[in-house]
Formats: sequence, structure tokens, C-alpha cells
Amino acid sequence: MSPSVDPHSRAYQRGSELLAHPWAALLLGLLQESPLRFSELEQRASGVGSKSLALRLKELKTAGIVERTVDEGPPVRVRYALTQKGRAFGRVAVSIERWGRTLIADEPRSRRAKKSK
Repeated sequence: MSPSVDPHSRAYQRGSELLAHPWAALLLGLLQESPLRFSELEQRASGVGSKSLALRLKELKTAGIVERTVDEGPPVRVRYALTQKGRAFGRVAVSIERWGRTLIADEPRSRRAKKSK
């Protein structure tokens, strides 16, 4: 049996709120392995516009989940990395993926193939 969760707690609400922002979970997942430059994030997060990406990174930085480091140039390079709070998302990501597998298990094969493209 899993531990009891209080969906009314401030902690639960804050975590849910953060993950509800478009692209937040995707960016946290992409940054799990290593820091990335903006252009690398933009490339790996296909479909996310540069304005949306910049806004989400700024919000994650403000929340203390992502840190932004400027490497002096030329050329100047900006890297984004997860803080300790951000790295803790790794355990959550594993659980979300496991749960997602159960959600798609009963879907027809053709429908799953379309969604993964």
C-alpha cells in the first residue's frame, strides 16, 4: 500500500501547480541528465516556442528549481541546470512514467503509435 497523500496540503498543491504549467515537466525531464544551453533545450523540446521556453525557464529559476549560469565569451553561453530541488523531480518522473504505462496499456496499438510521433 502506498503512503497516504493529502491532496489539500500546501506541498501537494504547489507540486501539482508547478507541473501543470505547460512544458515544465518536459524541461525538468530533459535537464535530469545534464545542464543544457538554451539552443539545446529548444532543439530537444521540439514544439516549444522560444518565448514559451524562455518564460518557463524563468519561472523554474524563480521557483529555485533551475539555475542559470552565464559562461563569459566570446561567445557568451548560458547554461541551465537543475538545483537540488529540481533533481528531486527524477523520482517523480519515474513514477509518472510508470503510471503512464498503465494508462496506455489498454489503448489500441495504432493509437499509441500516433501519439508517440
